[in-house]
Amino acid sequence: MNNQLLVLVADDEPRITKLVALTLHDEGFRVVTANSGEEALRKAEEVRPDIVLLDIVMPDLDGIEVMRQLREWRPVPVILLTAKGSTADKAKGLDLGADDYVAKPFHPDELAARVRAVLRRAAGSPGAGVVRLGDIEIDLERRLVTRNGELVSLSRTEWLLLQHLAANAGRVVLHTELLTKVWGPEYRDDLQYLRVWISRVRRKLGAAPGEPGPITTFQGIGYVLDIEGARQVSPSPGPDASRPEPASDPDPVATARTDVGAGAIG
Repeated sequence: MNNQLLVLVADDEPRITKLVALTLHDEGFRVVTANSGEEALRKAEEVRPDIVLLDIVMPDLDGIEVMRQLREWRPVPVILLTAKGSTADKAKGLDLGADDYVAKPFHPDELAARVRAVLRRAAGSPGAGVVRLGDIEIDLERRLVTRNGELVSLSRTEWLLLQHLAANAGRVVLHTELLTKVWGPEYRDDLQYLRVWISRVRRKLGAAPGEPGPITTFQGIGYVLDIEGARQVSPSPGPDASRPEPASDPDPVATARTDVGAGAIG
């Protein structure tokens, strides 16, 4: 039993926690349940789960606040369970730090697949070191990128953008997060500007014009560096109607405005 991964499920609806617990137990997980946010925090401290599933709406502490407090002491993966399924709600959940979200009602098999996918990403997504995507290697410590063993020349801006995607490989990084991290808060809403630079990085990584290469677009939300590096995929396995479909950005370089600062920082 000690080899089994431990899942903490917090929801104030007993039928939901029972269904999730039975499903995940059948999939080979150990499961601990909580009926409130406060109880979830207590149990998380006691059992140190490998992943936490949190209902957003709970009577004392909501799932967002529980996630915030959990992240203060340990970077545990979190999936939010929500009855709100709009794109805006999903984007907000990701922006607040969730690793994934599942809209209610959900199929138990889908939930189990999401849990496995998040755990895989958590295990394989590096904070530093070398990220490998097919014939591409991104060395985050040495700040080097190679393709087929050949050094890839990147401007400072291209490197900063790729570095942030690689440090979060396998998870969706929001448009606003990328723009703020790389260019500053004054650029957080300049989506066309980001598309130009994503296109440039894709070309440097060997993608053909109009093709996404290893950087997948989640329309209206952000980008993900595909950690498998072979093809455009969804962050979770199998069909997923509740998540926006990946899409390639059109090549915006010809129509976008010129980057005034490129010469100074490139």
